[in-house]
Amino acid sequence: MIIDRLENWKHYHFGSAWTKAFEFLNTLSVDAEEKKYTIQGDDIFAIVMSYDTCAPETSLFESHQKYVDIQTVLIGAEGFECSFTDTLSVCTPYDEETDVQWYKRMIPGQTRVDVCPETFVMLYPHDAHMAALMTDQKPEHIKKVVVKIKTELLLDA
Repeated sequence: MIIDRLENWKHYHFGSAWTKAFEFLNTLSVDAEEKKYTIQGDDIFAIVMSYDTCAPETSLFESHQKYVDIQTVLIGAEGFECSFTDTLSVCTPYDEETDVQWYKRMIPGQTRVDVCPETFVMLYPHDAHMAALMTDQKPEHIKKVVVKIKTELLLDA
């Protein structure tokens, strides 16, 4: 997992896929339409969405194998709990079609971070993550973007 400010993306040398993802992120405004954006076919794409944050007790951890996630918030703030996949109990096995595996929240995550505008979190396949968490003990409506990059595009960089 990487947690940093958007302005620091050039400090990481993951190749052209990484560059394309952040060039896209730098074009987004808070007015971005909620939809899927194609950046490089199925290899790199983004989804802009909005929802209300919630308590961790009502959420599950998830992980992905095909894609690395880069997540940032456009409006509001959301909490993330992160844990390594091998420390969790699987509640829904990996589904190749949706590229997601779900895990039960046994104890609080090993890492807790709040993401707000101008910051990002990057999640590898071994990083189980629980997003959409409240940051101030009450739900908040947020707008965010998730960029998905095929894992091998970063590993080969």
